[in-house]
Amino acid sequence: MSFQDLELEVPIFFQGRGTKRFLKSDLNGIRWSPVFRLYKTTFDMCCALAAMPVILLLAVLLLIVNPVLNPGPLMFVQKRMGRNRQAFYMYKFRTMLPSGDTARGPEAGLETDRITALGGFLRRTRVDELPNFINVLLGEMSVIGPRPDAIEHAEYFSQLIGHYNERFRVKPGITGLAQIEHGYADGAEATALKAMYDQRYVEASCGRLDVYIALRTIFVMASGFGAK
Repeated sequence: MSFQDLELEVPIFFQGRGTKRFLKSDLNGIRWSPVFRLYKTTFDMCCALAAMPVILLLAVLLLIVNPVLNPGPLMFVQKRMGRNRQAFYMYKFRTMLPSGDTARGPEAGLETDRITALGGFLRRTRVDELPNFINVLLGEMSVIGPRPDAIEHAEYFSQLIGHYNERFRVKPGITGLAQIEHGYADGAEATALKAMYDQRYVEASCGRLDVYIALRTIFVMASGFGAK
């Protein structure tokens, strides 16, 4: 399937004009209007600041119950690839038993046997991703954008999948078009489809589309769609 054949469930009104806002020759450039840039920054900062008390409260609760239901550190910190291929450390509430120094390969499936009972709940409801707002506050992520992959995975897929690199034109997001349309991606085939949704977002990003993704994410959190 090609990018042009990609079908969206997003209502036409929310899709925007669908016009490219960058030059193909400029791998780092994107032409967002000043109004959209201001909206995006304001929305990100307001959401991040509002999330801080919630993250703190959940951190205290998890510190209490983790020794019994989810033994190990409170946070999972992993190096991810962001805008312009810049590396950053992304924060999440840990949901899996520690694996030592062994890293999962880009084509390897998710190690579901390491997910704890409490971790499974956190993943289904996306609560484990709330600490991502720390990255938003630091300016490394946005609320809406392509979901960042681990450095090793991003380097692998950027060589294997041509359109994968379009995601690096914008900040990575806590949630994005791929997450509400496709869900979790494992392996090259699923990642290629996810990258098509990411490319569609980069090319057609607008305030209306961001609002739709944010609203749909609430449904996704409630339903557990695409979670692993």
